[in-house]
Amino acid sequence: MTKPVDAATPVERRLLQSIVEVARHAFGAAASSIFLIDPETGDLVFEAVAGEGDGQLVGTRFPAGTGIAGWVASSGQSMLIDDLRESRHFSGEAAASTGYVPDSIMAAPLFGDDECVGVLEVLDRGAGAAREMADVELLGLLADQAAIGLELLTRLRAADPSNRSDKALRLLEMAESLLAPTHG
Repeated sequence: MTKPVDAATPVERRLLQSIVEVARHAFGAAASSIFLIDPETGDLVFEAVAGEGDGQLVGTRFPAGTGIAGWVASSGQSMLIDDLRESRHFSGEAAASTGYVPDSIMAAPLFGDDECVGVLEVLDRGAGAAREMADVELLGLLADQAAIGLELLTRLRAADPSNRSDKALRLLEMAESLLAPTHG
């Protein structure tokens, strides 16, 4: 695990942070995180973390293909594992390096156009999380929101520089207001 240069802009990071906070709350989870794939190296980079590890993991990276996030990123498929000791895709060493080793993980890919650009994970869902297929579908919807938000912000950044900050901030405010009712 190494520390990278910041990849996401502050606006992108706020959007991603709001997504992981909603995901953590929606599933009563110990933690939620978003990895983005570094397009130059293929590494998985923590871009937002809520719960266990927040405040210390953002910017940390793992080599492509590492653990559950690496498998989800390469396969483009969601995954739910309630007992990680039984998973051949889980990297206990990578998890231990973060300071938190979960018992369960649910992960969904983030697609930009037709390409996987990252992974949304939820670690150790709460005791009430017994709706497995519905939970995976909900996580997939949150991952879609994150990917769409990132794509819109990327387009705004590429647009006229004199207008992009105001537009990006308005977009972020709209996204946060849409997500606010689910915070309960």
